[in-house]
Amino acid sequence: MATFFGEVVVAPSRAGVDDEEEIEETAEDREIRRELQEKREIAAFWTPGAAGRPAEEPLPCSRFIVAVGHNAVAFLSSFILDSLCWKVVGAVKLWNEWCQTTNATSVLPTDSFCLFYQLISDPTVLLCQCSCYVAEDQQFQWLEKVFGHIRKEGLQVTILSTCPVAEYKTQESTLTLPSPFLKALKTKEFKEELCCPLLEQPNIVRDLPAAVLSYCQVWQIPAVLYQCYTDIIKLDTVTIEAFKPLLSSKSLKNLVKDVSESTKILKKLLTTVETHNNIYI
Repeated sequence: MATFFGEVVVAPSRAGVDDEEEIEETAEDREIRRELQEKREIAAFWTPGAAGRPAEEPLPCSRFIVAVGHNAVAFLSSFILDSLCWKVVGAVKLWNEWCQTTNATSVLPTDSFCLFYQLISDPTVLLCQCSCYVAEDQQFQWLEKVFGHIRKEGLQVTILSTCPVAEYKTQESTLTLPSPFLKALKTKEFKEELCCPLLEQPNIVRDLPAAVLSYCQVWQIPAVLYQCYTDIIKLDTVTIEAFKPLLSSKSLKNLVKDVSESTKILKKLLTTVETHNNIYI
């Protein structure tokens, strides 16, 4: 705008127009956010108890074993789970940008799923296989819907997970580390002997395993997280067998299947995964 020196000119304001545009944009964003939030809500499905107990009633639980990630899940499938000794009692259905699960109980090792099993001979022993990614904004929902269905009195939690060895902080080169290897992190209430060394500072854990451990710390539940650091991301025999020291732990030792049978199941599991992957090559 041309004017002579010294003249005070009030520039035309678009504040009102900008506000209107901002209000319209905010309303649209709010609607999108609402729809996305609804889509990202987690749903938990539980079966009624054998004695006619309603599905909504919290399950009594003395041991809760949680496996997060394909290798941890495969370890439990190979060495602990047995269709004759365990039954499915629940499932979590969720959606996010990385995965989508259903409440189906018939799944492949390559699927994304989150299933809950109960030991038939001792219904207070529960096991969770979670091969899906639970996003940060969904973790609180997962904790509330899962632990809200489990009685906390006398409960002890064991968590299994994997992590890239590149994320392990040490003064040594990660190339010289004997990967894979186990590290443990526990709540102060957990008093049992550990199966591996504690995780050193400044290392941290993250995602769902960290959320479960933090929840247990807040609720003063004895809990331990065993994290396997590995340089192989996909399903791998060496990484799966790195969890073997846990089979002698108090939480798992009386749940272990026959070792020869476990080896066969592990080979069959990896063959199934390889065959499934070859379809897309």
